[in-house]
Amino acid sequence: MSFESLGLSAPVLQAVAEKGYTQPTPIQEKAIPIVLMGRDVLGCAQTGTGKTASFVLPMIDILAGSRGKMRMPRSLILEPTRELAAQVAENFDMYGKYNKLNMALLIGGVSFEDQERALEKGVDVLIATPGRLLDHFERGKVLLNDVKVLVIDEADRMLDMGFIPDVERIVSLLPPLRQTLFFSATMPPEIKRLADRFLSNPKEVSVTPPASTSSTIVQGLAVVPEEEKREALRRLIREQDIKNAIVFCNRKKDVAILQGSLKKHGFNAGALHGDMSQPARMETLEKFKQGEIQILVASDVAARGLDIVDMSHVFNFDVPYSPEDYVHRIGRTGRAGKTGHSFTLASPDEGALVEAIEKLIGASIPRVEVPGMESVAFEESDGRRRRGRGRGGRTARPGSDKPRGEKRGHREPREHREPREPREAREHHAPREHREPREHREPRQHRGEQQSHAEPRKERAERPQRERRPERESHGERRHDRHDRSRDERAPVGLGDHVPAFLAKGR
Repeated sequence: MSFESLGLSAPVLQAVAEKGYTQPTPIQEKAIPIVLMGRDVLGCAQTGTGKTASFVLPMIDILAGSRGKMRMPRSLILEPTRELAAQVAENFDMYGKYNKLNMALLIGGVSFEDQERALEKGVDVLIATPGRLLDHFERGKVLLNDVKVLVIDEADRMLDMGFIPDVERIVSLLPPLRQTLFFSATMPPEIKRLADRFLSNPKEVSVTPPASTSSTIVQGLAVVPEEEKREALRRLIREQDIKNAIVFCNRKKDVAILQGSLKKHGFNAGALHGDMSQPARMETLEKFKQGEIQILVASDVAARGLDIVDMSHVFNFDVPYSPEDYVHRIGRTGRAGKTGHSFTLASPDEGALVEAIEKLIGASIPRVEVPGMESVAFEESDGRRRRGRGRGGRTARPGSDKPRGEKRGHREPREHREPREPREAREHHAPREHREPREHREPRQHRGEQQSHAEPRKERAERPQRERRPERESHGERRHDRHDRSRDERAPVGLGDHVPAFLAKGR
C-alpha cells in the first residue's frame, strides 16, 4: 500500500515524497484512514513504528481550509517531555510546509512572552506539555473551548511521570464534542481505563503485541560487578563499530559522572538529563543529531519518541527499574527496518529486574561476554523485585540520589546495638573525681528540712510604723482640700530617720 491510497491531500503527499517515504508503516496504514473519518482512535504500537506521522499527516488535512482565532487553538497535542513536543513540532513543519497552518509550542524553559505572542496570532496546532499549558491557562492567555482535535501521545509515559491529574483537568476544559486520538507504546490496565473515560466509541489500532521489542534489534546482556561497569562499557564501545549511541543511566547524578569518565578516556560524549536548562538540552540533542557528539549519556528523558537517524547502538549502563522502560530505551535503535544493537550491563544483584524484563517481552535476553573480562552470575533472588542499586551497592529509589534507608535520624535495629552498662557501673566512670558508693553517701535533705537546719536569718532593722490613712473623702472634698492644705503639715513617715529636705521644708 502507498500513501496515495490512504486518502491524504496532494500537498501532504508532496511533503511526504520529498522526505523519501513511499510506503506507510503498519500503524500509519491502519490509523490514518480512521483519523480522516473523524473517529476516535486508541492506538498501540511499539516505539519506532511511526506513530507520530500517523496523527500528524491526517491532522494537517483536517485543519486545512480555516484559521484559528486569537488565543483559541483548534487542535491540541499533549506530550510528556519537552524533547517529544519539539520533535512533533518539527514533524508539523516538515509535513505541513505546503499548508498555511499556524503552530505554537508551549514547553518549559522558554520565556512566556514569546509563547504568548504566538498564541495571540491565532493557533491552528498547539503542542504542549501539561504543566506549561496549565500555566498559560491560569494566566488567561489561552482558551480551550474551540479545540476540535485532541491528541494524547505517549500516554503510558504520562502515567509514569505523574501527569495524569493534569491531563484530566485539561480534558475537562475542552468541549465534549471533539475527536480524541490516544497513542501509547504500552497499554497497562490504568491507561486502558483512562482511555475509556476520554474516548467515545474508539477504533482500536494495535499492530504489535504491547511492550514487544523490534526484531531488528540485536540484544545482549552482560553481568559484571558493579564497580567494573565503567570499564566494561568502555571495552564494549571499543569492540563495537559504533556510528552513534545512547548510554542510559537510571539517575541524573550518574549521567554527569559517566559522561565525565568517558570524556576522560578520550570518547566524544555529551550529557542529557532533566536538570539541564531547555536551551542546553536542545543544543546537546541537535549536536547529537548532527553527528558532532557520538555518544550521548542520558536519563530516561531520551527514552521516549526521540527519532535519531540511523542510530546504531543503545547501552543500558543500569538495568531500568521499569520493564517498559527497557522496551522504550532499546527502541531508539533498529528503527525504520534497519538493524540496531543494544547491550545491557547488569550487576549480580539485579537479577530480579532482568527477570521482570524478560517476562514482559516474552523472551530471554542473550548473554554476552565483555572482551577481557570474566562474566559473573546473578545472586540468588529472595523472591522480591528490587528497585535497583546505587553506586555504593545500597538499594536506591527511582529518581533519587540517596540510597534507600539512609534517612535523617536513622538508628540501628535494637538487637544490633551495644548493651548499655548497668547504672551502678556507670556511676564509677566519673572522669575527674572518685564518686562514693551510693550506700555511703549522706541522704539528701528535702527543701523544708534544709531550711529548718539553716542558721536563722538576721532580723532586719525595724522600720517606723506607718500611720493609718484617714478615710477618703468625697471627690468634691478632695478637690477642695488639695488647694487649701497648709504647708505646716507634719512630715511624711515611712522613710526611716532621714527625711529629704524638699519634703521637710515646712518643718
